[in-house]
This record gives sequence, structure tokens and C-alpha cells, in this order.
Amino acid sequence: MARPISPRTIATLPDVVYFKPAGIPLRELAERVLPLDEFEAMRLADVDGLPQIEAAARMGISRQTFSRLLGRARRTVATCLCEGNAIRIEGGKVNLSHPGKACCKPKLTLDW
Repeated sequence: MARPISPRTIATLPDVVYFKPAGIPLRELAERVLPLDEFEAMRLADVDGLPQIEAAARMGISRQTFSRLLGRARRTVATCLCEGNAIRIEGGKVNLSHPGKACCKPKLTLDW
């Protein structure tokens, strides 16, 4: 039996939750989901430039788990870019912390 997934802490929900190639109607596109925890891993590593150990601590997970999340997120985004798929950001078991304070106690838990 697999171990249940523990909630991951994310700083805020993204402002934009959908991306698609321009000029192609949505009904003609394949769509992939990027879970909120994978989105947060990419934001911390690639946008904020944090080392994996620090980013993992902010999310309340191990460095190895952070590395797996980051790898899956990058694969999803790269596949969508190469194949022209739409990306929908949603889902996952996450704790939402106060905006801008990723290490504080969670104020809301989401389980989609």
C-alpha cells in the first residue's frame, strides 16, 4: 500500500490558472494539469532562484520530494510547449500560507 501524500505548503494561489497556445481554439487542444504543489516548486526554484533545500523547507517537504515535484513540473511544461497543449493549474493536497510568507502556519487547507 502506498503512503498517503502529506499536504504541501504553498505561498499563494496563482493569479493565472490557464495557458494555451494563441490562435488555436480550446476545443482543438489537448490539456494537461499542473498541480499546485508542482507549480509552487517551479516558482520557488526557477522564479525565486532558491536552492532546493531552502525551497523544500518552505514547502514543508524533503529535498528529494521537492526534486521529484520540480522534475514532474518541468516535464509537464516542456511537453506542453513542444506539443502545443494547454496547461491548467489546479489540484493537489496543499496548505495555503499567508501571501508572501511561505514559512508561516497555514491558514487554509485545500484538497482537490
